[in-house]
Formats: sequence, C-alpha cells, structure tokens
Amino acid sequence: MRLIFKHMKKHWKLVALAILIKFLGSVSELSLPYILEYIIDEIVPSGNLTRVLLWGSLMFATAVIFRALNVIANKRAIDNAHKISYEIRQSLFEKTMNLSGTQFDALTLPSLISRMTSDSYNVQSACAQLQSLCVRAPMMLLGGLIMTMFMDFKLSLILLCMMPILILVIYMISSKGIPMYTKVQKKLDVVVRVMRENITGIRVVKALSKEDFEKRRFAESNQELTRSDVAAATVMAMPGPVIQFLLNIGLSIVVFVGAYRVNLGEIKPGVILAFLTYFNMITMGVMGLSRIFTTMSKASASANRIGEVLAMDTDEALASLADVTGVGAQLAGNAAEAPFINFDHVSFSYGKPEIQTTTPAAESKKKKQDSSSVAAAEAAADFGGESREKALSDVSFTMKKGETLGIIGPTGCGKSTIVNLLMRFYEADEGSIVIDGKPVSAYAKDDLRRKFGTVFQNDMIFQNTLYENIDFERKLDPKAIRGAVEDACAAEYVDGLAQGLQYEATIKGANLSGGQKQRMFVARALAGNPEILILDDSSSALDYKTDAAMRKAILEHHPDCTLILIAQRVSSVMNMDKILVLDNGKCIGYGTHEELLLSCKDYRDTYEVQMGAMA
Repeated sequence: MRLIFKHMKKHWKLVALAILIKFLGSVSELSLPYILEYIIDEIVPSGNLTRVLLWGSLMFATAVIFRALNVIANKRAIDNAHKISYEIRQSLFEKTMNLSGTQFDALTLPSLISRMTSDSYNVQSACAQLQSLCVRAPMMLLGGLIMTMFMDFKLSLILLCMMPILILVIYMISSKGIPMYTKVQKKLDVVVRVMRENITGIRVVKALSKEDFEKRRFAESNQELTRSDVAAATVMAMPGPVIQFLLNIGLSIVVFVGAYRVNLGEIKPGVILAFLTYFNMITMGVMGLSRIFTTMSKASASANRIGEVLAMDTDEALASLADVTGVGAQLAGNAAEAPFINFDHVSFSYGKPEIQTTTPAAESKKKKQDSSSVAAAEAAADFGGESREKALSDVSFTMKKGETLGIIGPTGCGKSTIVNLLMRFYEADEGSIVIDGKPVSAYAKDDLRRKFGTVFQNDMIFQNTLYENIDFERKLDPKAIRGAVEDACAAEYVDGLAQGLQYEATIKGANLSGGQKQRMFVARALAGNPEILILDDSSSALDYKTDAAMRKAILEHHPDCTLILIAQRVSSVMNMDKILVLDNGKCIGYGTHEELLLSCKDYRDTYEVQMGAMA
C-alpha cells in the first residue's frame, strides 16, 4: 500500500478536497434522522403547519445537499484515481522498458502484462475507495454511534457492545485476503501467457489442427484461475452474512428495548424511528468496511507486485557502477591502438539472478536489490525454473571501425546472445565488452544503443504507415530513409504499393511476405546511419541474388559502418573481413574464409554441403 499512498501524496490537495467534500456529504446525511426525529416528536405535536413546512423544507434541502456532495466527491475521487493509476502504469511501463534481459526473463511477459492491466486496475479501485468509501463507511459507523449516544445512551450501548465482535470478524476473515489474491494474480499470469501464445501462434495452431488441444489447455489454466478467484471471493464474502446476522440481532434488541421504554414513557416514538435509520447507516458503514477490506486486500497484493518491478535496478542504475575494473581507463589511454569493438573472454548464462556487485553504491541499495532478486527468482520458478547452461563460454573477437564480421553456427549456438551482450540487454558473467574505448556498462543505455542499427531474428512490424515503421519517431531525413530503402533492396516493393500510396500506406505484419519484412527491417536499421550494423539472420527469407545485392549495397554506401552479420549461409559471410564460428556457445573457429577452410573442419564441412547443394 506504500505505492498507493506515495502517489496519492503527490496529489494531496486534490485528494484532500475530495475527502473534505465526502466528509461534508456524510455529515449532511447523518443529520437527516435527527431532523426527522425532531419533526416527529416536537414539530408535528405542536400543530403549527408553518413550522412543519419549514422543517420539512430543511430536511429536503439537506437530502439534496448530501446527494449532490456525494456525487461531486465520488467524481473527484474517480478522477484522482485515474490520475494516480495513469502515473503508476506510466512508471511501470517506463521501468519495464529499462529492465535488463535477465530481469525481463525472470518476470516473464505475461506477468508484466497482468501487472500493467489487472494489477493497476485493482490499485485504481483502491485509490477511488480511499477517497470515498473509506471516508463514508467510518463516518456512517462512528457518526451513527455518536448520534445514537447523543439521542439515547442506553439504547446506543446495545450497538456499541456489538462493534468489537463485528470488527474482529472482519479482521480475522479479511486478513487472509492478501495472500489469496496474490495467488489469483499469479494464476492470471498463466492465463495471459497461454492466451498470448495462442493469439501469436494462431496460424501454427490452425495449420496443425490443434484448436481442440489449445482449447483444453486454456480451459485448464482458466479453471485454475477461477478456482483461486472463487476461493478468495468466498473467504472475502463471508463477513457480509455474518455481520448482517449480528446486526439484525442487535436491531431486534433495539426495537424490543425501545418499544418497552416508549411504553414506559422514557423515550419518544421519534427516537425509535431515528434509531432504526441510524442503525441502517451503521449497517451500511460496517458493510462498507467489509468491502474496503476486500478491495484493499486485492490492491495490496497488486501494489506489492507492481512495487516489485518498480524497485528493481535498471541498466541506468547499473551504469553508475561502471568501469570498476579500470578497463575503460586503460583502453582510453591507448585509443589509437585499441580496437573499436573488443569482446574479450566473455561467458554468459541465461536464467540466473542479476549479478550482485560490492561497490558502495550497490551496498546502499542492497535491501531493494535483494527483494527484487527474490521476486525475480520466484517468478522464474513459477514459469519453468532456471537454466544455468552456458550460452557463451570464453568467446573473444575484436573489430576495427569499418570492419565486417560474420558469425555462423548451428541454431542455439549463441549467435544472438552476442548481440544481446553487445547492446547490453544482459550483463556478461565473465570477461569484458568494450566499444570505442569504453566498457558497455559505462555507457548510458541510450548512448550505447544509439550506436547500433539492428535487425533481430524476430523483429516487429507496427500497424502504422511504412514511413513511420522505418523512421520510428527518430525524425530522420526523408532522403536517408529513401536511401536506406534502396540499399535494403526494398524500393521495388515500396514503389509498387497500390494506388501510389508508397510511404503513407498503412501496413500490418500479415500484409507482408517474409522477404518484404526483412528488407523493411534492414531499411529501418540503416536509416539511422548507425556506427555498428547488426544483421541477425536478416536474409533467411531472401533469395541469394537479393541477399548478395543487399550486402553489396550496404558495403558500398556505408563504408564506415562496422558490420556484424549473423547467418546460416556460408555464402552470406564468406566475404567478411573475419568470420567467427560458434558451436554450443564456444568459439571453434576465427579467421578469414580461406583460413577457416584450412583450420576449421566444421566450417569446411558446412561450406562443402551448402556450396555443393547450390552447384
């Protein structure tokens, strides 16, 4: 709940105004039974019609005022809750954008989606209730008790004696809500994951005629969510009937005792009527408290899940710890001799907690990092546990500015992992990665990634115009975009768009062939004139002629660009300055094409198989 109160504090004036209006509305509501009692017991017996009309008008005006104040207060509470939930979602989204690859893997995409949607909605509901129901319910409960005590102390003792029992019932039952709703949200993560897999892979499901299987798989996860939700809702619904039963007993006692005292002439009939109305208000107050506990249990569980993400250190935080080994300073002194890229004895494993450092800055954040690591480890355990097999093991290579490097090897050998480490999506376990004289950890992430133009294996098409898909809000020169399209051999496709729309045509991923997508991705990477261009299996859907023409255009028109080309085809990398051959995360060959034909059996075998097939 600290997260909620922290954001509410930022808008304390607006929140305070909503609470004040709600307070005034509740006071007006509490005054109605008292006015009614006064009219029945004092005004009506007097037989003065003018006074009856006057007090009746006062009662009507009070009712209108309390209704109007409640409506205004509720609207302001909802508006404030939307502002607060917007800020929380925005902070969560920004934090998600800056999480390291390891943190992202541990939390998982479905969990982040449910935290962004379901959890943030629960927090929003709690923010609204804290400004409305959390004011009205205690006011109805305490205000009703005070007013009844003021009217007749002996009758009010009946209600007062029941309050500790009611509060104990609410506390005992509602205290179980937070862990139960935390479990519900975790089950929701699983449902989101299964749903996302099926929506993303719907063509595969249909092609293999596995619709029934996937329906059963979704039904199982959905049933688990439903069971958890029903169990939590059942527990949280228990206070209602129990409280209602106890209050009805109290009401019966009040009516019995009150009627007896009216018969003895100790109190007037209007008091009984007012007591019954106040009793109803007290009932609503107690039931409102029960609802508050339910909502706050959900919100507390959701706020904790959101807080786990917001408490995690990001790349920017880790950047403040950079260069602790002195590598950057050492290379800076020999900038003229240093390679542009130095990938030195690097090892890395996926599926592990973030590496903890021992610098003073890290020690000051130790508690926060510990809680984040525990949360990440728990999330990883929920979705398959950890895999400590090394993706890279003692891999090294260097590149000068403007050089080209081809990386080749079987699927899963670690080719894409090199890209992830160069761009600092993950932190290397061992070794150092230096770009332009600085360790990658010494760069601000934006400064580092601005050096790169990258085409990933599974790149993304956005439902937008072709121009915006290439420019991606970078405000690039249209001439640069046109040149990038031509270098990517995509000009013929762009110029051939229907009705001459060209760059203004709105495209979707389903509208493009695999080759068209890959050429557009290359154009996107080239348009920013990057210092380092990484093409990760970006020509797998292209024919050999188009692939060769695209590589030729890139080399001719971007001579100063350092090119890293990851491919399955020997023909795609054989003309690179250097070629890195990987197998099971290890370097088994490094050199030129001619050198590898003599020194690396795996490379030679691949070359003979592929080139023989082409012949």
